[in-house]
Amino acid sequence: MSTRQFYDSLAEQLAGLLSGERDWLANCANASALLFMELADINWAGLYFLHGDELRVGPFQGKPACTRIPVGQGVCGTAVASGESQLVEDVHQFPGHIACDAVSASEVVIPLYAGDRCLGVLDIDSPSVARFDAGDLAGLQKFAQVLLEHSDLPAA
Repeated sequence: MSTRQFYDSLAEQLAGLLSGERDWLANCANASALLFMELADINWAGLYFLHGDELRVGPFQGKPACTRIPVGQGVCGTAVASGESQLVEDVHQFPGHIACDAVSASEVVIPLYAGDRCLGVLDIDSPSVARFDAGDLAGLQKFAQVLLEHSDLPAA
């Protein structure tokens, strides 16, 4: 199965899992569990929600995580500050990386937007350097879009 086929299937699984449920928090919890179950070679999958000028940990699978991340700091905070997804082959080479889990070696972060309002980020970590590539990034962006489309988003 190609990377694209894998992520198309994953997006379909997510849509089915969320069918009939609109609760944002419940859907984020199930989305993180699905990622953790289906993605190979990862050690953390979850979400951070934007509150003012910081991200706060939301539903996730993996070891305990950093509770708060300032916007502009680390990979997650950089994704919010820039408004762009981050694909980091080696987190130890990323300026200002925040090591919530010293085992993590690569990371992909997708900002979650409702219109022009950033809600937070989808964050996936791997213990392997260069675990993620452009195909993973595109697939995870699609996954995030399915999550957004199937959820009643939190009020501003």
